[in-house]
Amino acid sequence: MKNILSSFDIIGSKEKKVAIVEISPKLESEKEKIAEQIMSTNKNVKSVLRKISERKGEHRIREFELVAGDNNTEVFHRENNYILKVDPQKTYFSSREGTERQRIAEQVKAGEMVLVMFSGICAYAIAIAKKNSQVGKIFAVEINHDAVEYAKENIRINKVAHLVSLREGDVRKVCVEFFGKCDRVIMPLPLSAKTFLDIAEKCLKKTGMIHYYTIAEENKFGEVEKELKTLVDVRRRYKIKSVRKVLPYAPRKFKICLDIEVF
Repeated sequence: MKNILSSFDIIGSKEKKVAIVEISPKLESEKEKIAEQIMSTNKNVKSVLRKISERKGEHRIREFELVAGDNNTEVFHRENNYILKVDPQKTYFSSREGTERQRIAEQVKAGEMVLVMFSGICAYAIAIAKKNSQVGKIFAVEINHDAVEYAKENIRINKVAHLVSLREGDVRKVCVEFFGKCDRVIMPLPLSAKTFLDIAEKCLKKTGMIHYYTIAEENKFGEVEKELKTLVDVRRRYKIKSVRKVLPYAPRKFKICLDIEVF
């Protein structure tokens, strides 16, 4: 019980929050009690969602069970100097990646053309726009219609419509528009980013940066670097500038980011 109450995620702000928790089948009979404890120790939590599936499908949606509280789980989540409207039951969002979003935003230079694949509610795009108002343009591509609707609202709320250009659709089809135009490509889809690396490369100018996210076992990050040699276009040269743990994914596994400079 103690471990559960210290490891759940919270999305939202002081007005309204949603807690997302993993509860093992062994504790099925205790789930309401667990939810009550979460809500009693976190006064602004209005709903407790239990994960009941992995993320699945092209929309990366996880199934949840509402254990306690309000069925309306739409919230405004504040991080750094921007606000994100989101419903975790309708679209992917991780509050724990705020530090990573800021790290990427700090690397973007004035005038850059940036592409965010699988952009969700536009969290990365907005983080970049709010950090660097001199960015050239940020293109965001997302296939989940619910996420696109939230992204539109977030762009409006944060007043970055002049910097963020949103597209709804499949990355392979939409990104043809950006071939050869981008200085930086962000790929926050760790389970299948490698199948889109060829598209990311084509979107880059003669040189550029790719922020490539994947899942790797602890102490085996080198295997990911080896795999990249088989994925990167043989006509391109590249250099891995850094390999960074983003957050835990499963026991002894992590979501990691490789910052790749492509020539």
